[in-house]
Amino acid sequence: MKKYTREIQTAVKGVIQAASLTSHVQKILQFEDTIQKDDRSPVTIADFSSQAIINKNLQAAFPDDPVIGEEESRPLHENPSIQQKVLKLLEPHIEGIDISELSNLIDHGCSRKNTGRYWTLDPIDGTKGFLRGEQYAVALALIENGRVVLGVMACPNYPSSSSGSLYHAIAGQGAFQQSLHNGGAKRLSVKTIESPLEARFVESVEKDHASKDVHAEITRKLGVKQKPFRIDSQCKYSVLAAGHASIYLRLHRNGGYREKIWDHAAGTIILAEAGGRVTDLDDKMLDFSEGTRLNTRGGIVATNGRLHEKVLNAANEVLA
Repeated sequence: MKKYTREIQTAVKGVIQAASLTSHVQKILQFEDTIQKDDRSPVTIADFSSQAIINKNLQAAFPDDPVIGEEESRPLHENPSIQQKVLKLLEPHIEGIDISELSNLIDHGCSRKNTGRYWTLDPIDGTKGFLRGEQYAVALALIENGRVVLGVMACPNYPSSSSGSLYHAIAGQGAFQQSLHNGGAKRLSVKTIESPLEARFVESVEKDHASKDVHAEITRKLGVKQKPFRIDSQCKYSVLAAGHASIYLRLHRNGGYREKIWDHAAGTIILAEAGGRVTDLDDKMLDFSEGTRLNTRGGIVATNGRLHEKVLNAANEVLA
């Protein structure tokens, strides 16, 4: 039996369930179904429901594994109407669920123990895209000793809302894509171009997620001709893994900003197992053993691998 067979089965099952629920909610979401967290980021009834469903699966299969997720139950207790809507959404999936079980399931993802083995979860990555009715991801990864060993990510609207995709990868076993609705897994491979002139560049839709003027200067220096492909969430890693683009930059105006681990863990292993490469500006691999934030200098550079050195050189020259 291959390593992590039970883990990948559990993760795929939970992520597919969460993706189905969140896709349904996206179609019916109303303004009052969203609240603003302390950091001013939005959280919806779909975020809470997704985290509860996935944690239910993890808790049943691996009760001793810590989970570091994005959400916590406190906002639910402060918003009774949101609380009741989440319970109603989850009733078909978790029989007899009440507020106590809901709180426990969501807060099962509030561990901050990230030494040894743990899971990290983003129940809806790209919430602003989700709210616009556009791209988002449900992302789950397993980490051991600071390295991602397994990643599962659903992109319910990519390539389109009628044929969303599930991506999954295990270290040393390759990366795969299948339809969220019909299965049929196929192996992923990055686009094997070596010239930036042929490359397509992908970045965030939101202006505050990265330094787009710096990105533009770097791609000009590289000679990239195509317009940037802008898409929300970790789906960007899958775009590279499937060969639809070859460069992804996430560089920040604020040099002290540190990325959250759940925003990158699943995507990085899917791209790496498809033949790509993800590092910081010093060409160092991402380390997931230093808390809920990544200690990366300046941001993240992801490529098809063949372009990585050229992109790093251009980025460091521009930033210098």
